[in-house]
Amino acid sequence: MIQARRRTFGIWTVALFVMALAALGATDAHADTYPSRPVRLIVPFAAGGLNDVVARLIAPYLERSLGQPFIIDNRPAASGIVGTDATAKAAPDGYTLLMVASSFTVVPATNPKLPYDPERDLAPIGLVAKNSLLFLVNPKVQANSLAEFVALAKANPGKLNYASPGAATQTHLVVELFSKKAGIKLQHIPYRGGAPAMTAMVAGDTQFTAISTLLSLPQIQAGALRPIASGSLARDPQLPDLPTVAEQGFPGFEAIQWIGLLTTAGTPTEIIQRLNAEINRALRDPDLIAKFAQQGISPAGGTPAEFQRTIAADLKNWTETARAANIKAE
Repeated sequence: MIQARRRTFGIWTVALFVMALAALGATDAHADTYPSRPVRLIVPFAAGGLNDVVARLIAPYLERSLGQPFIIDNRPAASGIVGTDATAKAAPDGYTLLMVASSFTVVPATNPKLPYDPERDLAPIGLVAKNSLLFLVNPKVQANSLAEFVALAKANPGKLNYASPGAATQTHLVVELFSKKAGIKLQHIPYRGGAPAMTAMVAGDTQFTAISTLLSLPQIQAGALRPIASGSLARDPQLPDLPTVAEQGFPGFEAIQWIGLLTTAGTPTEIIQRLNAEINRALRDPDLIAKFAQQGISPAGGTPAEFQRTIAADLKNWTETARAANIKAE
């Protein structure tokens, strides 16, 4: 009887070992053959936005290195929630990717009733690019520096307006956070997107905003808007003579848009690591770097873990800012 039990135990041990090897081999084979069909790259906003531009610039490099088409799928609805939710609920096989901007962390901070959890239901692949938010004034505003604008706002509390692409957007949170640190009061004027906000700034309907280089650089070059600070910690390469917010009396203050790639939680680690490696390789390509620079975008890169830490830190920061300013999604 004892010998029979030992024999049975031995058989089961061998069987489990063989099954484990088979599973490991299947995982490796899955990663080695990925991708074997086209990959869907969801952009949860309309064409022409920052994450759409980055997706369309980097997709050809991923297609060449991975040997499959990357199909851009724009889903512009509900502040990016629809496209993000579609990715969260997709099969965890690496064939549905999501190109997000930093609004990915703003939305949960202002809307607790989302159909997905940004950290539990989605897996970070890597940061792709960064873009400064520029602090801008209409040329009629008597301020050529951030200090002069703060002094003007303090002398006219609540009388200066600032434009944003909408309530509970990153610009809304950034300006409210800066206003609190600077001890000033500005009147918020929300618009339906970045383009209408820029139109209002150029027309002089609003006096101040903080918006991406991508949207603002043409207006700056045309003399229609005046930059008074860059939100990045290092000076923007497109405007090297423009001091940062941090340099102008607000150490550590950072206001940037980042763009990164996510996929469905549960996707095999080997696939995530391979995609991350190909992204980092593409971001070292001089041709892609030049194309990014033409749009006022800087390549980022890094590991999935580093991207996860960026997401976690931003979620904390924007949640605290939204609560302090009582900002909620409409």
